[in-house]
Amino acid sequence: QVQLVESGGGLVQTGGSLRLSCTTSRVAPGLTYSRYRLGWFRQAPGKEREFVAAISRSGNSTPYSDSTKGRFTISRDNAKKTIYLQMNNLQPSDSGDYYCAADRGTSISSTPATTSIQDYAYWGQGTQVTVSS
Repeated sequence: QVQLVESGGGLVQTGGSLRLSCTTSRVAPGLTYSRYRLGWFRQAPGKEREFVAAISRSGNSTPYSDSTKGRFTISRDNAKKTIYLQMNNLQPSDSGDYYCAADRGTSISSTPATTSIQDYAYWGQGTQVTVSS
């Protein structure tokens, strides 16, 4: 019911920057884009998918993983139905497939963003990020 499409991945050198985008082309009937809490996750080869950053419906709650805090910034533009992940000072350990995700859109407006993968119901196909050393 919810379609998410990531873009912006690529190859970058250590210390470089990338900005990922995730656009929602369709939401569930009866809901609007602003109803969804959204997040970014990543998965390196042979590893489990891990939390990167998340954003609440209002945009006021933006938790980050310890490894990305201070280097990555998540934001959302409800008018464009898009979230962004600005990634600075990239390191080889940041390499992997990056996925955006949306929850079910049933939380109340004051609910904080969620870092739990189990809370996300919809996923994009991913975009690859490779950081060369």
